[in-house]
Amino acid sequence: MRGKSGSLHRNVFLTGCTSFLTDVSSEMIYPLLQAFVSMILSAQRTLVGPVLGVIEGVAESTASLLKVFSGYYSDRIQKRKAPAITGYGMSALSRFLLFAAGSGWIFVLLFRFLDRVGKGIRTAPRDALISESTPKGGEGKAFGFHRAMDFAGATLGVLICYIISLRYLDPISGNLRNFDAFYRLFALSIIPAALGVAVLFLIREPDESAQPGKTRPKPNLSWRTYDQNLKRLYLVQILFTIGNSSNQFLLLRSMSLGYALSTVILMYMVFNLCTTLWAMYFGALSDRIGKKRVLIAGYFVYTIVYSAFGFITTENRSMLWGFWILYGLYYAMTEGVEKALVSRLAPEHAKATALGFYHTIVGIGLLPASVIAGFLFSAAPSLPFVFGGIMSLAAVIVLGFVNEYSI
Repeated sequence: MRGKSGSLHRNVFLTGCTSFLTDVSSEMIYPLLQAFVSMILSAQRTLVGPVLGVIEGVAESTASLLKVFSGYYSDRIQKRKAPAITGYGMSALSRFLLFAAGSGWIFVLLFRFLDRVGKGIRTAPRDALISESTPKGGEGKAFGFHRAMDFAGATLGVLICYIISLRYLDPISGNLRNFDAFYRLFALSIIPAALGVAVLFLIREPDESAQPGKTRPKPNLSWRTYDQNLKRLYLVQILFTIGNSSNQFLLLRSMSLGYALSTVILMYMVFNLCTTLWAMYFGALSDRIGKKRVLIAGYFVYTIVYSAFGFITTENRSMLWGFWILYGLYYAMTEGVEKALVSRLAPEHAKATALGFYHTIVGIGLLPASVIAGFLFSAAPSLPFVFGGIMSLAAVIVLGFVNEYSI
């Protein structure tokens, strides 16, 4: 069932299509959340930063606890398809909670939480399915393709969001006029989410996970049994994630420098487009020159971008366009490559569990990251980004001790 060398297996293509459609749906909503919360808290502006930090941190980190257990469960039952469908389905249904959010930001938190629970259930089994459908040495290209489809969907979703938001933009506030304008976009986003779930039913289980009579070592949840280099890579992710606050703060920072919501949405679309164009290239490049080298370069790009967001002022705010493009380049260099490296270092019988550990570590780190960023932003809008740049450099130092060819 593994694809031929140099080609992409149908499972990789179909999961890419699902991610494309899901991200169309998600990114029709995501750029609006900080503006939506700002409208909900219009009488309490000083709470916007801390509330966003709590929403993003709690949603990402709490739900991420499921990722390792979902991966472990997938390894135990040797099935990938059913957990993936369950997770994508839950994320699609969570969108209905947004229609009650006008009465309180707690519904935005519940939406983000259940959306991330769905992501927690689906991510590790889906990534294991991609790995098990790909020939050895081609993981970077496969995961790069998947991330490219992710961000292609995100680009289209943001474009739809941008076009529709122009119709309802208030020229005075720079935000949408009222809650009804937000609700129209929320309703439209349900359609691609449902289509994405439907595509998953066309996937076939990889041979490795579909043979009930095949004897395989049982996975376990003890990360101490993993290769030392994999554990070092987990430490890299802990350090990096603590400084990697939610993208909502980049959007909020862009608006705080005087840009209208429609312009900020356009910047976010350019970021997604950049990642779409380069993700597969850097994934394939990592297969040739080494995943560690590409990751180190990507983290350095992140350091430059985040530090720049901290020091840009209203006088030179036009530079934000260039740094949003570089931010997309950072994503292209790291997102798929990180998963490919974890997959390479993981035990054959516990790939979903190891990938689940990776996603859980990243998710748990987002709680302190977003909460810290929320309070730092309230103290001074530049502080979260300077802090993120420093933590990225610390992660690069530890990454230098990881040997990707140890096994």
